[in-house]
Amino acid sequence: MKSSTNFLNSGGKRLSMFLALAAFHFSLFTFSAFAQPEYPEDAEPPPLKSLPKEEKTRLEAVTDVKQRTVLALDLMEARLKSAETLNTDGSYVEMFVTLGSFHAVMDHTLNFLNRHDDGSRKIFSNFKKFEISLRGFLARLENIRRELPSKYEFYVRGLVKEVRDARTKAVEPLFDDNTVRTKEN
Repeated sequence: MKSSTNFLNSGGKRLSMFLALAAFHFSLFTFSAFAQPEYPEDAEPPPLKSLPKEEKTRLEAVTDVKQRTVLALDLMEARLKSAETLNTDGSYVEMFVTLGSFHAVMDHTLNFLNRHDDGSRKIFSNFKKFEISLRGFLARLENIRRELPSKYEFYVRGLVKEVRDARTKAVEPLFDDNTVRTKEN
């Protein structure tokens, strides 16, 4: 009997030692995953997402959803075209400011569309137009990102993710439960 209790005690000690060691390694792994800085130290800080006063005034002056969506997409197109030119010229700081404004117009427009979402076809077509334009902007942002020095690339990579998320948010209302009408019995 004594040999079997010694065996169980030594096995229990081994198991508890193994579990403690595994928990320690897991906590080190988890801590190291969270301890890594979100933004690399050598990367340029992200630009402010600021909507210039004149653009905000122009957007706020238009109350029609379709016209406002078209205006916002035109502003985003102009910002992206300017960012492409600045990238080619090597003016990366100015390019960052321009992309920050692009980001602000994108967020502002998505919020506007969500606030005015009443389930009508008019809103759905504007969400669709916005999403299709964002899809085109993605390829151009990727081209900018590929040509950037590594210290500027991190923000643009994050902006690409933000544009993808905005596309997802723009498509969600199109597939809502209330979108497809069913026959009521």
